[in-house]
Amino acid sequence: MTVETHGQLTPAGILLDGFLSLGTPEGFRAELIAEEIVVQPLPDGNHEHCLNVVLKQVLRKSRTDMDFSGNKGMELPSSEGRPRNHAVPDGTFAPTDLHLFRGADPWMPPQGVALVVEVTSTKPQADREAKRRCYARGGIPLYLLIDRDDSSVTLFGEPEGDDYRQHMTIPYGKPLPLPEPFAFDLETAAFG
Repeated sequence: MTVETHGQLTPAGILLDGFLSLGTPEGFRAELIAEEIVVQPLPDGNHEHCLNVVLKQVLRKSRTDMDFSGNKGMELPSSEGRPRNHAVPDGTFAPTDLHLFRGADPWMPPQGVALVVEVTSTKPQADREAKRRCYARGGIPLYLLIDRDDSSVTLFGEPEGDDYRQHMTIPYGKPLPLPEPFAFDLETAAFG
């Protein structure tokens, strides 16, 4: 699906075509974020442990039944004239009654997603900045960032335009209140 202007290929179209046809090597995953193709190794065990801590609490404590998908591709809006972003959140939660993941394309739209989770790894600045802005542009209500470098957890909420209007950062060990549809305090001591 190359973007053309007056019969000419655009740089955005060439970049998107290149990304979509990329053969990612085994043991790696690729994303297209803010006009940059990012190829990273698969996460380590401590990364997956943090994600598992969140998953268990959401499934056990959440007021709303949630479905979970790990490493689900998401197609997100970008600035006009630029290729759409293709992010792979570490974790994605959606209300079970939406059946959002069943039959979804490899790169699904963000509509209906309640929360995305990122655990920092080899490119933490992308999780802190570029991906946060992509998720806000996509209208994803909540973005949870587990920052292993800073030993902190940040919850971003109320997306508006290119960013979130609210955020709360706490150090590991303190509870983090998750709003509706979750409505419980996320325990963070096990991240450290």
